[in-house]
Amino acid sequence: MPLYAYSCTVCGHKFEKIQSFSAQPELSCPKCHGLLERPLTAPGLHFKGGGFYVNDYAAKSAQPASESAPAEAKPPCGGSCGAACPAVAAPAAASTTT
Repeated sequence: MPLYAYSCTVCGHKFEKIQSFSAQPELSCPKCHGLLERPLTAPGLHFKGGGFYVNDYAAKSAQPASESAPAEAKPPCGGSCGAACPAVAAPAAASTTT
């Protein structure tokens, strides 16, 4: 059921009320019995996750931090075998012989 906002034209009292679509709108203020009006309000809307703006309309020049700086190539083992790792030893040997 929707939430309707009401505002009194006499005393300025503002309140909200949950009503069905078929219910009659409130006509009198509960505090001063003055005339009520229903001001327009923005709907509560929230987009979650990767959406059309991020994917389609974001600036093309803006790159995430992970893409802006190239990372060093890691061996398949992750370098956990230390200096004995052939993937780690080969680039180190190539840079020292030059």
